Amino acid sequence: MAKNDREIIGVDDRVSVARAIPLGIQHMMSMFGSTVLVPVLTGLDPNVAIMCSGIGTICYLLVTRGKIPSYLGSSFAFISPIIAIGATQGLSAAMSGVIVSGCVYLIVAGIVKAVGTGWLDRVLPPVLVASVMIVIGVGLSATAVKMAFQTTAADGSSVFYGIGAVVAGITLVAAVVFSSRGGLLGTVPVLLAIVTGYIVALVLGLVDFSGVENAAWIGLPNVSAPHFDWGAIILIGPIAFVTIIEHIGHLLAVGEIVGKDYRDMLPRSLCGDGISTIISGFLGGPPTTTYAENIGVMSVTRVYATQIFWYAAGFALLVGGFCPKLAALIRSIPSPVMGGVCLLLFGLIASNGLRMLVANGVNFDVNRNLMIASVVIILGVGMETTGISLPIGNYAAAGMATSTIHGNSSSTSSFPCRRRRRSPSPAADGKMDATE
Repeated sequence: MAKNDREIIGVDDRVSVARAIPLGIQHMMSMFGSTVLVPVLTGLDPNVAIMCSGIGTICYLLVTRGKIPSYLGSSFAFISPIIAIGATQGLSAAMSGVIVSGCVYLIVAGIVKAVGTGWLDRVLPPVLVASVMIVIGVGLSATAVKMAFQTTAADGSSVFYGIGAVVAGITLVAAVVFSSRGGLLGTVPVLLAIVTGYIVALVLGLVDFSGVENAAWIGLPNVSAPHFDWGAIILIGPIAFVTIIEHIGHLLAVGEIVGKDYRDMLPRSLCGDGISTIISGFLGGPPTTTYAENIGVMSVTRVYATQIFWYAAGFALLVGGFCPKLAALIRSIPSPVMGGVCLLLFGLIASNGLRMLVANGVNFDVNRNLMIASVVIILGVGMETTGISLPIGNYAAAGMATSTIHGNSSSTSSFPCRRRRRSPSPAADGKMDATE
C-alpha cells in the first residue's frame, strides 16, 4: 500500500473503539446541520429531531441486521405540508400524517417482499441509477453553495458573505488535504475539516456561544404526543410514495459505493425507514430518511463499517435526548463551515455516479442510454437547484423523484431493457461487468 493510500474498511469489518468514536462523531456531525434545519423551519423541537435520528438509525440497523451502512435524519420532503398543517390544526395533528407516512413505507415494503425485487433490474438499469446518483449530488450543490457563500441581510434577502466564503474555502481545502492522507487522518477528514473550519470561524468572530451558555448540561427531550387528524393524514401520508423513490436511489447509491448489491434487501431497508418515521411521529419529531451527507462521508473515507453507524446513532441519541449543551455547541458551528464540507461530500456522490457509468461500460452511442441520462440529469438537477417541485394533488414531487420517474418511463417504454451482470464487489475489483 502506497504511503497516502487509504485502506478500505468493509461493511462487516470492525475497528477499535478508539477509532470508532471519532468515525461515529464524524457521521453525526455530517448529518447535524440538515437534521436540525427541518425542525427549525417547521417549528418542531431540534433536540427531539436529533434524538429521533439516533433512535431511527438504530431501528434501521436492527431491521437490516446491520448489513446496510446508512444514517437516517430529518426529511426535507415533508417541510411544506407540516408547516401548513401546523398553522391550522397544530403540529400534534401533523404528527399523525408523519406516522401514516411511515405506515406507507411498511405497506410498500410488504408488497416488494411479496413480488420480489427482480423488477428493479428492468426499471432501474445502471444508466438510470448512475444518472440519479449524479442528480443527488449535483442537485444538492445549490444548498452547499448557499451555506458556503451566502448569508441573510437585515431585510431578509440573501447576500454574498465574503468572510463566510473564506471560512468555507479553508474548510474545503482542509477536507481535501486530510482525505488525501493515509492512516487515521484519512478516515476522519470531514471531522478534522469541521474542527479546522470552526477554529478559523472562532478566530474571525463568527461563532455565537449564546445558545451554548444558556443550555443545560443535562435535560430531557421535549417529546409530544400526536393528535390524529384526517386532513393531516391525507395531506402528509402520500408524500411517502415520493420519498420511497428517493430511498431506493440512496440505497442503490450506497450499494454502488460500498461494492454490494442491496436490491434483495430493499424490503428490509424500506421497513427500517418506515419504523423510524413512525417512532419519530409518536415522539414529536420529523419524518426520517437516509442521508446523502453520510453517503458522501463513506465515499471520501472509504470506511463502510455499519459498526460506525451504531456509534453515530448512539451519540445523536445522547446529545439530542439528554445533553442540550452539547447539542447547542454543535449547532453553533457556522453555516459556511458545513457548506465547505458539503461542497466536497455532495460532489463525491455525483462523481460516484460518473464512476458507475464508466464501470458499467455504459455506451452513449446507444440512443436509449443517451436519452435516459439526458432527461434524468437535466430535469433532476434543474428542479433540485431551483427548488421547483411537481404538484401532484395535495403534495409535490421533488426533482430527484420526478426525474427518476421520467427516466424510468424512457427506459421501459421507448426502448427494450436488458439486464446487466454486476460483479459482486466493484469496490474490491474496481470494475463491473455489463452487457448491452
